Amino acid sequence: MQFETDISSPHAELFQATRTLLIEVHGLEEIKKPRITTYAHKSGNICHMRTMPHGVDFGFLKGAKMEDKLGLLIGNGKAMRVLPMGEVDASTVAYYVEQAIGLNGG
Repeated sequence: MQFETDISSPHAELFQATRTLLIEVHGLEEIKKPRITTYAHKSGNICHMRTMPHGVDFGFLKGAKMEDKLGLLIGNGKAMRVLPMGEVDASTVAYYVEQAIGLNGG
């Protein structure tokens, strides 16, 4: 499973810290899937997260609809946008997660 890969990667500490933000601060439910770990709110799926060579990537499922005042989202697909992070930044995570919850009607 991807979760086991993430918690044993060189960026395991970053993964665990951002995971804690999603679960404990934002109240998201963690769903461990074979290829990705997804985080959901009662209003629906919000994002997925996985370790990458640079740190972690958050894939926001409705990221294309988000206001990106911080200019950190990448991608040009119809729906998803990715937030790459090399260090924990609680305010940045909050900015995007709160928008994602709002887009789901939460």
